[in-house]
Amino acid sequence: MKKHPDPTHLSEQTRAIINGRSSKDHHGVVNTPVYRASTVLHSDVDAFERRHDPANKNRVVYGLLGTPTTFDLETVVADLEGGHDAVLLPSGLAAISIALATFLRPGDHLLIADNVYWPNRIFCDEYLTNLGVSVEYYDPLIGGDIKALIRSTTKVIFLESPGSLTFEVQDIPAITAVAKAHGVTTILDNTWATPVFFKSFAHGVDVSIHAATKYLCGHSDVMMGIIVSAEHVSEKVRSTHRLFGQTAAPDDTYSTLRSTRTLITRLKSHEANAIALVEWFLGRDEVLQVLHPALPDHPGHAFWKRDFLGASGLFGVVLKPKSRQCLLDMVNGMRLFGIGASWGGFESLMIPAYPERHRTATQWKTGGQLLRIHAGLEDIDDLKSDLEDGFVRFNT
Repeated sequence: MKKHPDPTHLSEQTRAIINGRSSKDHHGVVNTPVYRASTVLHSDVDAFERRHDPANKNRVVYGLLGTPTTFDLETVVADLEGGHDAVLLPSGLAAISIALATFLRPGDHLLIADNVYWPNRIFCDEYLTNLGVSVEYYDPLIGGDIKALIRSTTKVIFLESPGSLTFEVQDIPAITAVAKAHGVTTILDNTWATPVFFKSFAHGVDVSIHAATKYLCGHSDVMMGIIVSAEHVSEKVRSTHRLFGQTAAPDDTYSTLRSTRTLITRLKSHEANAIALVEWFLGRDEVLQVLHPALPDHPGHAFWKRDFLGASGLFGVVLKPKSRQCLLDMVNGMRLFGIGASWGGFESLMIPAYPERHRTATQWKTGGQLLRIHAGLEDIDDLKSDLEDGFVRFNT
């Protein structure tokens, strides 16, 4: 059996193919098999009693703590993002909650971007505040001026860039520089860009979170979260992960590991379709505004251009005011754009969105109805044709 070359000097696309693969340990099988395990048998009592010893080279000691499938997925994702370690969880929200729980205690102060994924807000407002954590939302365009919000009790700054519904891009290096100067941990929800299009740790982030449910899986059939950590916080994150007993299902782990092999290729296609749709929407009279970080007038565009390596398939379109029935006629009649939560799969999606319902530090005012669009992998001309028909219904 041929041995894989040293990946150190290989391209990212090649590393995504060969890292986290241990064919020699699995009879030459290309993909790491699905390991379904709770009990793991040990050779003798001494080995069993030393199973948690840091010097123990065998990491497979109990199903909850990971299997070869788990460790291979953690390896490839951490490498893609430039992190030191990664842990798997059963959802993106689980990754968010465990990451926050790792660094926050009663009496601490949390700064969190006003444009974050709304279930994250619910966790902070309904759970963390009940634990005595002070939660404060900040303008995502604040940049280095976040220094004025730092208190002696501030322990975490939570970023999401671009934001879930409105796609503002934050000046992440400026914020992480302030955080480091004050001993504050930074956590970034990097689901939109993935480890491919944004390298969190190269920009000073301490912990990066992914809803692997989305692009990392890419096929709309897995629930999973991943926390990637810098070396100085990795043991703390892994310890909290262990204490909460969180783990990802073996079949989901296998599916996501397999999907990482095509992640870069898929993302390039999502990006191309999204850019083509953005340009198409910009030519429509019905459109008030398009929200996409690659547009020169988009909030934070300069930061996206400076820091990001590409754009995924998720963006927003603000339509000029019409009746709700016109909107429903358009969206309900789409043939190729499905109506559903989540995104990142091969299929295109379209849903109305209402960011004004969740903002507290900033106001969301556009004068029209926001649609969140996910550009899937369908033929671009077919997608445009579907949209053409949709606007006919919208205008009727």
